[in-house]
Amino acid sequence: MEQLKEQEEIKTGLKQTAGTKEISPKLVANRQDKLWFGSYILILLGMLALYYLLNSNILPLDAEYIPSLQRWLVGFMLIVLVTAISKSIDVYWINQVENKPARYNLARVLNLVTVLVILIIGLSLVFASWYTALVSFGLLSLILGFALQTPITSLIGWIYLLVRQPYQVGDRIQIGSAQGDVIDVSYLDTTLWEFGGPYLSTQHPSGRVIKFPNSLVLNQTIYNYSWPLIPYVWNEIKFQVAYDSDLEFISQTMQQVVEEALGEQMMDLVLVYRELLKQTPVDELEIRERPVVHFRASENTWLEAIVRYLVHPKESGRVKTRLTKKLLEKLNAEPERVLFPKSN
Repeated sequence: MEQLKEQEEIKTGLKQTAGTKEISPKLVANRQDKLWFGSYILILLGMLALYYLLNSNILPLDAEYIPSLQRWLVGFMLIVLVTAISKSIDVYWINQVENKPARYNLARVLNLVTVLVILIIGLSLVFASWYTALVSFGLLSLILGFALQTPITSLIGWIYLLVRQPYQVGDRIQIGSAQGDVIDVSYLDTTLWEFGGPYLSTQHPSGRVIKFPNSLVLNQTIYNYSWPLIPYVWNEIKFQVAYDSDLEFISQTMQQVVEEALGEQMMDLVLVYRELLKQTPVDELEIRERPVVHFRASENTWLEAIVRYLVHPKESGRVKTRLTKKLLEKLNAEPERVLFPKSN
């Protein structure tokens, strides 16, 4: 199931890169949404009826209050209409988007625009004209801009996150000294579920939550380990062996164990990686679709046997543990050909 999800994310990323469009799924509103729309319609009809009753002389009201009441009724009708339009966009468009992070971001943008429009309508009711309301809104924004520079910079950072998408909800990232899985991107800050950290030596969740202002993305380097086109990272396992070990046997054994454990998944991902590299100046880089074993002279009197492979960043710890056990089992079975460091 997880593999199918990852394949869908890769396909989505490739379509976005190629600029192709997807056919929208059939739009269907559920019963609860239909009830909401019915409520909006009834409220609008009731307000319209009251508006026309105010024009007639049926209601016993002083004539000088009628224009003000009509203006407030128009304002409330506009607010209900804006809310209904926002609900329609949410149900018939945003909820139909298959990509969950994109759906999350679009919902945030829609909520922000809806609140701003309702705020302008409310100011127009207070100041009796649209022009005065807009001027007041501009002055208010200017005053708040000086008083709330940091939050406003974070809001600009949030807009940057929506447009450029250096990361989104569900991605594993590192920014500054913070590293973790993104669980929330609000208007002002981002929340991470930390992995690793000062108390762990492995890439596992630490149990801590990290919050940082969105303004940080404007002046910090972001490392994203979950890019949809290639949501994998290179990882490696090292063993120290003696110089007089059977290096050919060690190389073949390590490559075989890792290749059997990863199957054809790594090959498929490397093919995608190669296609991406062809569109860049580094397309001459050699990328192998199977695990590779290298030997390197260590600082002490031993050689380092290193096997390199592709793995999902969120599974790197589990995969590394499983592969280490299998590798040691195979290598320890040939103590005369594989000479590990010993206390004697």
